[in-house]
Amino acid sequence: MTLLQFYVDDIIKAALKEDVNYIDTTTGLLLDEDKQTEAYFVSKAEGVLCGIDVAKRVFEMLDDKIKFKAYFKDGDKIKKGDVIAEMTGSAKFLLIGERTALNLIQHMSGIATATNRLVTLCEGTNAAVTDTRKTLPGLRGLQKYAVTCGGGKNHRFNLSDGAMLKDNHIDAGGGITATVNKLREKLGHMVKIEVETRNLDEVKEAVESGCEVIMLDNMDCETMKKAVEIVSGRALCEASGNVCEETIRAIAETGVDIISVGAITHSVAAFDISMRIKA
Repeated sequence: MTLLQFYVDDIIKAALKEDVNYIDTTTGLLLDEDKQTEAYFVSKAEGVLCGIDVAKRVFEMLDDKIKFKAYFKDGDKIKKGDVIAEMTGSAKFLLIGERTALNLIQHMSGIATATNRLVTLCEGTNAAVTDTRKTLPGLRGLQKYAVTCGGGKNHRFNLSDGAMLKDNHIDAGGGITATVNKLREKLGHMVKIEVETRNLDEVKEAVESGCEVIMLDNMDCETMKKAVEIVSGRALCEASGNVCEETIRAIAETGVDIISVGAITHSVAAFDISMRIKA
């Protein structure tokens, strides 16, 4: 997955404008324009790096004369004490860009690390770990990219990517079969339908409707095993709800194809990275 530069630049511009506004009253008044320095990023935890090129771009947009040397790339495993990158150039612009660069790389690395832990816990099963649309406004592309760096896969990027019939759609549409049939008549041939189910009777109806993906919503593992047997490969089975590090292995062992996890984007802890100025 490649992040388009104009998309990344728009996020960085908005973040810098929010942080700097007109001037940096500390750095702008304290340091001479020609003051040069060296700095570096250091990891204070162990996990998966993500966002190194985004952080680099922050400094480039402030001053294209800043030199940035990365020692790791996105998706690499890093450990506490690793020097991730070194920067040389304007002390003023390195300090102005510090917080924006760290906010982005810490958040993206946090997502990649959390995703990787879940992916590792599912090793040896058929289950793929995916994200959801529970992302921070304006940052969805960065967050979903980070998921892939952690070894996960992406669910829908937006409402146009696929048709997902949630419980409210189904209740409003007159049941699973009626709703799927009505939607199928109007959909283009490239769009898949996913149906959310709450019990085994709904699973049976969903698979008979011909939908491509069946969500097993907040079911216990024993029920999910029975659902997978009912579906028997006629659709993909997606587990959703109550997924965490303590439960994901048991969920994966039910035989589901997909485990979607909103927490890896909407409530992940930032990965601890610091910027240090060389004395």
